[in-house]
Amino acid sequence: QLRLVESGGGLVQPGGSLRLSCAASGFTLDYYTIGWFRQAPGKEREGVSCISSSDSTNYADSVKGRFTISRDNAKNTVYLQMNSLKPEDTGVYYCAADSRSMVTTVQAMFVIAYYDYWGRGTQVTVSS
Repeated sequence: QLRLVESGGGLVQPGGSLRLSCAASGFTLDYYTIGWFRQAPGKEREGVSCISSSDSTNYADSVKGRFTISRDNAKNTVYLQMNSLKPEDTGVYYCAADSRSMVTTVQAMFVIAYYDYWGRGTQVTVSS
């Protein structure tokens, strides 16, 4: 059974850092495009960062220069390092996998419908 589990969320002050982890079981992460998405209260889910099987990456404009996505194939885990956090980064962060190879371009990386396996999310709260 394919499963994704996020961890690493929490409460952090503005300017602080967190590292989120997305651990996979039942499949090998490095074969798929993996995306990080977030959803703030009352807002739609949005793409944050993605990494393809060939290690192409993409970032939302709002997080460029502050967030870094990476993959550890030995641990079957994808990470999202988040620095210089802002209150507007608050939300539930989800990782997702595209097991059907729907994402074929960098522009398609943030199309939510292309991702068919989702974790349950981890809460990130940025507040003083």
